[in-house]
Amino acid sequence: MTISGNVGDADWSVAATTHRTEGGFDCHIQLSHRQREGMFRHAFMHSSIFPTEREAVLAGLREGMDWIQLKMSNTLSVQPPECPAEPK
Repeated sequence: MTISGNVGDADWSVAATTHRTEGGFDCHIQLSHRQREGMFRHAFMHSSIFPTEREAVLAGLREGMDWIQLKMSNTLSVQPPECPAEPK
């Protein structure tokens, strides 16, 4: 079974989805934040494994909310990855 949850407002959203893994459950987190430059999107896996899906999805939503708070307060700045130079 997979549990997912999401929270959001007009300018931001956080979604978390659990997956069974060795030792319990992990959580994939997706977030988006509307800003002047366009829509910022980021996705990542939670760094912990949890014994239950409930704990995994709640931790994922909390982690995503922390990211949104830091991003909206301009405390956190994430730049897109640079493209490697073409070989000569």
